[in-house]
Amino acid sequence: MEIEIPAHLQRDRYWGALLYLFINTPKLQLYFTPGYVCLKSERVFGTKLKKVSAPWSQSEKFMLKLALHCFNERNKVDLSDMDYLDSNHRQIAFTALKLRYGR
Repeated sequence: MEIEIPAHLQRDRYWGALLYLFINTPKLQLYFTPGYVCLKSERVFGTKLKKVSAPWSQSEKFMLKLALHCFNERNKVDLSDMDYLDSNHRQIAFTALKLRYGR
């Protein structure tokens, strides 16, 4: 099922980085649903996502933490944890950081 993402969210640096990570990370794709990321109400349910991620691998948790941090800097992320990523996911993370912080 194809999800229609509003153009204004795609252009937003906070939403854009989060959406990029959710679209390009297989584990996060599974949770790109209104119950976790609601595009209609423009809400991200970080607490629910953190709870469901408890059994995930370190690399999957990092990608979620990065997505949540890009969306709202109150969600902290340790960039040293990028060491858990393979080269593909490291590139996805760098692209998301550029979307969020590159101006």
